[in-house]
Amino acid sequence: MSVRIFVPRDSAALAVGADETAAALLACAADRGVDVQLVRNGSRGMMWLEPLVEVETPEGRIGYACVEADRVDELFDADFLCGAAHPSRVGPVDALPYLARQQRLTFARIGVTDPVSLDDYVAHEGLQGLRAALSMAPGDACALLTESGLRGRGGAAFPAGIKWRTVLEAHAAQKYIVCNADEGDSGTFSDRLSMESDPFGLIEGMTIAGVVTGATQGFLYVRSEYPDAIATLREAIEVARGAGWLGADVLGSGRAFDLHVAVGAGAYVCGEETALLESLEGKRGVVRAKPPLPALAGLYGKPTVINNVVTLATVPIIFARGAAFYRDFGVGRSRGTLPVQLAGNVRYGGLVEIAFGQTLRQLVEDFGGGTASGRPMRAIQVGGPLGAYLPESQWDTPLDYEAFAAVGAVVGHGGIVVHDDTVNLAELARYAMAFCAQESCGKCTPCRIGSTRGVEVIDRIRVGGAQPRDVGLLRELCDTMVAGSLCAMGGMTPFPVLSALDHFPEDFGVPAQAALAS
Repeated sequence: MSVRIFVPRDSAALAVGADETAAALLACAADRGVDVQLVRNGSRGMMWLEPLVEVETPEGRIGYACVEADRVDELFDADFLCGAAHPSRVGPVDALPYLARQQRLTFARIGVTDPVSLDDYVAHEGLQGLRAALSMAPGDACALLTESGLRGRGGAAFPAGIKWRTVLEAHAAQKYIVCNADEGDSGTFSDRLSMESDPFGLIEGMTIAGVVTGATQGFLYVRSEYPDAIATLREAIEVARGAGWLGADVLGSGRAFDLHVAVGAGAYVCGEETALLESLEGKRGVVRAKPPLPALAGLYGKPTVINNVVTLATVPIIFARGAAFYRDFGVGRSRGTLPVQLAGNVRYGGLVEIAFGQTLRQLVEDFGGGTASGRPMRAIQVGGPLGAYLPESQWDTPLDYEAFAAVGAVVGHGGIVVHDDTVNLAELARYAMAFCAQESCGKCTPCRIGSTRGVEVIDRIRVGGAQPRDVGLLRELCDTMVAGSLCAMGGMTPFPVLSALDHFPEDFGVPAQAALAS
């Protein structure tokens, strides 16, 4: 009887030798005359365990962690195909505390299924959401999405249902769905995991958006640094098109929707939706002034839904199980779940999908296990390279859009980067300004010039004895960038700078009272 073995095919696992491990498993099984079926699944999101090999047994899927190709013989000698003991054995994977304590909705299939198997996808609730959407009036479908409380998971947190309704009610012969997969924030990888490990979920979500709003064409704008995601998406789109999920007659409904993958050129600013549209049209990635909003005049001047990967990948479960099911997770106006990505100096880096309301301390200590260095944590940055640095006094802030805004921080894309007590926050603040200066599209003066002047002022503070006037000038500069920049590139760059200055003034050589008084 054939035994099924699972080896991840996502880029994180590939980077630590998953392909070599998979080849060694097949070769060793052939040498020993053992009948095995190798499944290249997606990653479970527990990065410290990769390559994580799983074996299907009567007791469930048993995991063996960090399996390198040259250790495969050891596993066969230990009879791992029966789930036997071995130093790398971690036991039933679904029962691991890191997974068991999560609420995986959007990411329920990752690591479980073969990412490009239609049968696997349908067996795990696939297409139920699309079938439900096809049976509904478009206005009712928008109302359902609004009632669910789903907000954009790309950082802006705008209600998805309102955006969809705006496009639905716009009058135009052509409408578009655009997926922003230009995931460029430090410490973020949930979009990549979704695309590489569960591409059909994203395809279904985009198709639902299309049939609901009347859009017939969709584009996945994926950053060029994600070649494995691009390849997986293209393969999955061809499979879906061949099965009638995409094309002129979606699931026999008479409605048309098709998808195409576009590869970005590497500019961070193209994560901003209007700069992305410019790039998608073949132009330089420069931010557009608003209005008009993309929902009314987006791609090629036509009404366009722009959502990020996780937003669209969450749509199928909402339509499959109903608005109330999803809305019952979370707190306040932050409904549902968020895929949090733990990175930086953290012991157990990986993906945690959890309902809104967990605190930073719970996430980083209970799931992340503290720092990888074993030293005390000093600062946690949330929301990418332009997110605020939170000191320990704010680690009990619940993961909630409004709670974070109240302390001058952002949830953003859910990326959490941990720093221990060896970090210098003044250096990181300077990096934020230098990053903005390098990545700015250059269209607006506060971002283009303000970031360059910001680097100069921080350098002057650090080497010039921290004159109060320079600290005051830095704050005024940050205020100008927040209030005057066209987009979040310049508008958010002051967040890490001001949070570092407010909470860690000693790193700038500034007395605490002087930093606050300025």
